Amino acid sequence: MADYVLSCCSTCDLTKEYLESRNIHYVYFNYYLNDLPCKDDFGQTNAPADLYAKMLAGADVKTSQVSVGEYMESWRPILESGKDILHPCLALGISGTYQSACTARDQLALEFPERKIIVIESVNASGGYGLLMDKLADLRDEGMSLEDLAVWTEAHKLEIHTWFIQTDLTFLIHGGRISKAAGFLGGLLNICPLMCVEADGTLAVKEKIRTKRKAFKRQVEKMEELAKDGYAYDERVVVTHTENLSDAKAVADMVLSKFHKIKGGEVIISPVGATIGCHLGPGGVVLNFWGKPREPKVEL
Repeated sequence: MADYVLSCCSTCDLTKEYLESRNIHYVYFNYYLNDLPCKDDFGQTNAPADLYAKMLAGADVKTSQVSVGEYMESWRPILESGKDILHPCLALGISGTYQSACTARDQLALEFPERKIIVIESVNASGGYGLLMDKLADLRDEGMSLEDLAVWTEAHKLEIHTWFIQTDLTFLIHGGRISKAAGFLGGLLNICPLMCVEADGTLAVKEKIRTKRKAFKRQVEKMEELAKDGYAYDERVVVTHTENLSDAKAVADMVLSKFHKIKGGEVIISPVGATIGCHLGPGGVVLNFWGKPREPKVEL
């Protein structure tokens, strides 16, 4: 058994049961629903359907990163048990939680000078973050040391691709990612934006596609273009969704029809948690896979 613990935030958007089955520790993110503090706790506080219904009805939703104190409280029992910690964080381009985790690491180092806490900026989010954690669990279980796993993470974290489609533009407009005028026109024309997580961990709209069927096809085409080893791809694939299970299954089926060597023989399908879901809103499907390293964002 490894002498360290893998830790992540609940924004990895794998289920609580899956994380526990892989022996991955998790720390809850936070959000406010009409000023009421809530935990991004895999839908236990607010089931996704209930959360999105409240959002569509006009509820005010704001996300909040993990605090320094919350990291310390979550990690202290692990250190007290004599184990070290490796914690990749949600992309810095999306949240400032990385700084909180680093501050918690430094404060705990004063309490536990004999222990190690390694914090890594993952440059990933949602199922891409989850895909990274799942791979790290594989390497841990194969016997990789804490230090080697940290080096491996830094070397390979940009090989994860996250491409997502949003069929309801409401909250992309609210969040300022799409203008009101473009959103209104997009709704009239049935446009679905194709977005990705960039190399710096930020989100970007890459294409605007008419009809969700064409958008999902284009999403899978990105995997065909970028996937590690092409159609011989043999790593896991994760599809996450914002209260859109039927479309998530459709995308997973499209992937399985083209890639026949996926690890485990199936696509992992999981709901997007409240932190990411508050910004996307319902109707999203996120495809996550391993591929060529992401290219730096080109500023025009």
